[in-house]
Amino acid sequence: MKKFKGLMTSISGEWSTPQWLFDELNEEFNFVIDVCASHSNAKCKRYFTKERGRNCFESNWEGPAFMNPPYGREIGNFIAKARDEQDKGVTIVALLPARTDTKWFHNYILDKQEIRFIEGRLKFGGSKNSAPFPSMIVVFRGKQ
Repeated sequence: MKKFKGLMTSISGEWSTPQWLFDELNEEFNFVIDVCASHSNAKCKRYFTKERGRNCFESNWEGPAFMNPPYGREIGNFIAKARDEQDKGVTIVALLPARTDTKWFHNYILDKQEIRFIEGRLKFGGSKNSAPFPSMIVVFRGKQ
């Protein structure tokens, strides 16, 4: 019960990407790296973790990159990093909570990126229950 409770509350900000959704996006973008992963949930052979030396903030990204960052207060830092990497020519496809009232949404996404709102609510990590929030795909297209 404790593990499930953490998945659906703010106890944990990490939400494992549904495989069907990743597969659909990967078919379109052909990802080379997962920039926000753990050893157990990485979606690509190449991936960054929280570990020092393998952290997405300490590295330059390659693209196309997939990003499903932790959904806690630090999410804005991941989105700012994606925007910085976009300026370097990297395309990043991000699975994000549809929090249209946040500063990060207005500063980095609204009227600046391609947004695909997901109909309904996703079931993360094999959960039988849907997430308590809507989701969106945001495409940060690298500028060459």
